[in-house]
Amino acid sequence: MGRSDQERPKKRLGQHFLTDPNTARIAAHGVGRDDIVLEVGPGRGALTTVLAGEARLVHAVELDPDVLPALKRALEPHQNVLVHEGDALAFDYEALHPQPNKLIANLPYNVASPLVLRLLEEADFLVELRFMAQLEVARRMAAARRTKDYGAYAVLVQLLAEVRLAHKVSPRVFDPPPRVWSAIVAMERRVVDREDYERAKDLVLAAFKSRRKRLVNNLPEALREEAPDALRSLGYGPDTRAEELAPEEFVALARALSGTV
Repeated sequence: MGRSDQERPKKRLGQHFLTDPNTARIAAHGVGRDDIVLEVGPGRGALTTVLAGEARLVHAVELDPDVLPALKRALEPHQNVLVHEGDALAFDYEALHPQPNKLIANLPYNVASPLVLRLLEEADFLVELRFMAQLEVARRMAAARRTKDYGAYAVLVQLLAEVRLAHKVSPRVFDPPPRVWSAIVAMERRVVDREDYERAKDLVLAAFKSRRKRLVNNLPEALREEAPDALRSLGYGPDTRAEELAPEEFVALARALSGTV
């Protein structure tokens, strides 16, 4: 049976619906009967149905009302999925009951980066995040220092979670096939001191403002005088660039600059 025009993927929403059951099973790896899963962007339900067969409960958050009929048809055999209509970037995840402990999702391409950081910063009940995103975005999340993909975003994400690329995903398993490869990213939440993180975040965003400049020169003027000594205490010289520091070293540098070592 053909799909209505309304049910077709929408480019403006970054929709690339998963069509391959094997990829869905790989994405759902590790989900068990004790898990309450959050899925963002369920689309037509290819991943949702796999999750429903493994998890205790699935919260599926979908922005596009046009796709809901197809999603609900796919979920007819399953009684353990709650579908929530809403914008993933504005959704109140705290209000979900029972609270999810894992995110498993094929994330819409246009929200993956800001959404993942928001969930790591605000939804501390999510202890694991496993999701599909563009390979380029995934590489920026998992980037090692001193590489071209390593920037402020990588540092912030890696301060909050252990990150690895779990699986490369071919364009052929999506409708429509994107022009790029995707990847399944696996994250496990780290326990971090909130004050340390917020202090480090301000420093990281300033430090990477211009990659070509020395880290010291990117900092607010009030910190520039003491920054060389703070860097020396970590074993770095005054000409160090931001991309040379590991994520946890930004926490140590922020502490040194605030006098809280």
